Amino acid sequence: MPDYKLPDVGEGLTEAEIVTWKVKVGDVIAVNDIVVEIETAKSLVELPSPYAGTVTALLVNEGETVDVGTPIISVGDASEAPAEAPAEPAPVGASPDIDLSNPAASGGGEGESLVGRNKAEREATRRPRRAMSPAVESTHQQVQASFEPGEKTVPVPVETDEPAVPAYTPAAEAPAASNGDVRTLAKPPVRKLAKDLGVDLRSLVGSGEGGVVTRSDVETAASDSAPLVEEGRQGPSRDPGARETREPIKGVRKMMGQAMVQSAFSAPHVTEWVTLDVTRTMDFVERLKTRREFREVRVSPLLVLARACLLAMRRTPEINSWWDEAAQEVVFKSYVNLGIAAATTRGLVVPNVKDAQDLSLLDLAAALNELTATARDGKTQPADMSGGTFTITNVGVFGIDSGTPIINPGESAILAFGAIRKQPWVASGPDGDQIVVRQVTTLALSFDHRHVDGEKGSRFLADVAAIMEDPASALLY
Repeated sequence: MPDYKLPDVGEGLTEAEIVTWKVKVGDVIAVNDIVVEIETAKSLVELPSPYAGTVTALLVNEGETVDVGTPIISVGDASEAPAEAPAEPAPVGASPDIDLSNPAASGGGEGESLVGRNKAEREATRRPRRAMSPAVESTHQQVQASFEPGEKTVPVPVETDEPAVPAYTPAAEAPAASNGDVRTLAKPPVRKLAKDLGVDLRSLVGSGEGGVVTRSDVETAASDSAPLVEEGRQGPSRDPGARETREPIKGVRKMMGQAMVQSAFSAPHVTEWVTLDVTRTMDFVERLKTRREFREVRVSPLLVLARACLLAMRRTPEINSWWDEAAQEVVFKSYVNLGIAAATTRGLVVPNVKDAQDLSLLDLAAALNELTATARDGKTQPADMSGGTFTITNVGVFGIDSGTPIINPGESAILAFGAIRKQPWVASGPDGDQIVVRQVTTLALSFDHRHVDGEKGSRFLADVAAIMEDPASALLY
């Protein structure tokens, strides 16, 4: 059976990083079982297997970046036994009299094995088949299409079940703990993840066999300790004692950096600002929260802003068009794929709601909820980030008043939504002008001045502001 080669999971990607293997040598898998999680220049993607059989070799280590088309896993017939693997050493500090591969002997439960087993001892188990999401199903179809039947390469055995080792200095090199503290056990990939996320392994209680700390334990600890915001969470902490720290530029961050440079130096940006009273929008949001149909979705001012942009585009379609430099044409689009910029630990991503112009307010709220939650978890699929036509970046969640956002490639405009604050405001009434406390925000629109002139950009921004000042005015559009 041919080796499974790393496929292009979307839009001509050339490489990907192996993040987490979901199987190990000796596992029996079925077609469509998830075997590996990879990080592309777009997002984290789970790859399903196009084959059924026994995993005979994992050809790439976690953390390695390989080109599309590189063999990453070998799958043989279900009856085929995996290649003989040398017995792995017991963890440093473990008693040689205790069989750590036996949960009953070690006191551990189900989880990651601390020591490897040879072929005679390893029992092949079939992993439960998972239901596939539409995004994963699409990925699987691309995987099947990219595979070349009949090819056969000689797999290079790679040790995949690394022994767990202490997370810090062995007793021979460090003072003995006077309080009987037990050294934390974790595999090298897990220790690397903990370092990247700023998690102290010694503070964790491992859920794996024999108390080993698993990848899930580290991710849970990082999630619990990092404060979430509306569009993402904090990135990994760095060693405060180091004078310099270097992080490789790869994956999502690399792709976004290249895209921003391309956009900034190809499209002439113009940014316009407007400061407005959104007290009525805030009141409207509170009323929506009390309605029965909105009780299952999160409602925020971002929802009203998104709807306002969709309505304002009807009067200014240039905002939802694109300058095609190669064809020397302006492409007007009758659909709106509404992008929401999301800050994640892996960099900035901009997933978009497809055909947002056709959604009701309730459906739009649900779509925004799902989009944000998926981005937070780092599970946004490449297809969800392609084809965007207009973007909103909500910098207000960070307490920022506004900014001068850079247009995403393939689009003509991007709107920054600033923080909403209570401020003194001059309001006109029957008794003349009065200074009152109102809820105020700032919007900033950047647009491509090659085909969106000042009049059109100003009209669009003014229309959005009018709806935000008085949501009832949406009936006029």
